[in-house]
Amino acid sequence: MSLRIAICGIHIESSTFSPHLSGTADFDVTRGQALLGRYDWLEQPWAAEVEWVPLVHARALPGGAVEPAAYDAWREEIVQGLGQGTFDGVLLDIHGAMSVVGREDAEGDLITAIRSVIGPEPLVSAAMDLHGNVSHVLFGGCDLLTCYRTAPHVDVWETRERAARNLVEALHRLRAGEGRPHKSLVHVPILLPGEMTSTRVEPARGLYARIPEVESRPGVIDAAIWIGFAWADEPRCTGAVVATGTDAAATEQAARELAQAFWDARDDFAFVAPTGTMDECLDAALKEGAARPYFISDSGDNPGAGGADDVTYALSRLLARPEIRDGSVRAVYASLFDPEAVALIGHLPVGSSVRVRAGGRVDTRPPGPIELEGTLEAVADDPDGGRVVSVRVGGLSVFLTSRRMQYRLLESYRRLGVDVADVDVVTVKIGYLEPELYGAAAGWMLALTPGGVDQDLHRLPYRRLNRPIFPLDADATLTL
Repeated sequence: MSLRIAICGIHIESSTFSPHLSGTADFDVTRGQALLGRYDWLEQPWAAEVEWVPLVHARALPGGAVEPAAYDAWREEIVQGLGQGTFDGVLLDIHGAMSVVGREDAEGDLITAIRSVIGPEPLVSAAMDLHGNVSHVLFGGCDLLTCYRTAPHVDVWETRERAARNLVEALHRLRAGEGRPHKSLVHVPILLPGEMTSTRVEPARGLYARIPEVESRPGVIDAAIWIGFAWADEPRCTGAVVATGTDAAATEQAARELAQAFWDARDDFAFVAPTGTMDECLDAALKEGAARPYFISDSGDNPGAGGADDVTYALSRLLARPEIRDGSVRAVYASLFDPEAVALIGHLPVGSSVRVRAGGRVDTRPPGPIELEGTLEAVADDPDGGRVVSVRVGGLSVFLTSRRMQYRLLESYRRLGVDVADVDVVTVKIGYLEPELYGAAAGWMLALTPGGVDQDLHRLPYRRLNRPIFPLDADATLTL
């Protein structure tokens, strides 16, 4: 008899410190053959014998908490789909840091709903982002959990394949009478922004490099390290290590060993780039002889981590520089989410003189909306940002978008007529630079700007974390 496995998931990370709400329109939803088409490993020999049943998968750019109606509808669709027949397993394709307005532990709620219909016997394997959270409820409802091993994430699809393959192999062992997988969870009381835990540099590089050796040991199936999600104020937000295996003792040892290594490295984590205030970053970028192009991360409002994407603080500091206003310095600001502003000027001929207020509509922290008076220099349609425009003010191109997006790909800049190689200073709402920008940058600083994903965690009004936790509390300790 072939195996029958359902595929489903809701994939988003949500900042509870961002006023943005993530609704249905923010998600790309796939079902049926389109959902199966996401996975290029379905024809591999280990997967070809399985009947893969696509239910629904909803994925969004990180944002604020999800509107309850949207979440409830997808959860109900998953539950109804699982009720249509018998399944040997479920592949749960999620991020792991979703928040839903008025709920606690959204992924825990989802796995509870799944178990309510499939019962305790089928195996569930979760593929997650390493910036997700592993609550006791999620851990208890899953038989196998794994996550990315790189940040920036270049192993996303590899991780999903690993989760599926682990599930199929575990089901074969179960049918052969070998029993369910053993699993071990250790919560590590560390909460750090991703920009301090990039696997490009130590200590994260060395920490994650230990995983292949650990999971190659007899009796171990998989080992995974979650950094956790720093921009949600929930008890489950913390570091975690999970190991799964065929031998209980080997599995527990693997989890404890990696958790101890994570804890021992806590004082070595540092930002992946030099940091400063926005003005300090501009001082460095505008200094005579500075490398070009010089990138500045407007990190506090990074939509790739859940920022509203319309905080205007960094833009205001750019416009305060005379050498940028008079055109002596060529600069780009990417970007501000403002569909109203785009609608007002996006239909005009390129070259038109424009005056438009932009930004500060969702996240209204100072300075709020900024009036841009200049020239409409480009209009384009972007697959991520919808209709997008560029307004030239002196030497500065300000990108405005109809949808929240992260300017992480060079092609997105080229759509608006910008080759970053010709620019002096590129300020982008991002944290660590994604691969294409990292390769293009001759210089780079991380601006510790305000926003819903503020990198300075001490400035965030946490109320519900499990304390003590490093680095917020000096008395945090690891319990094994």
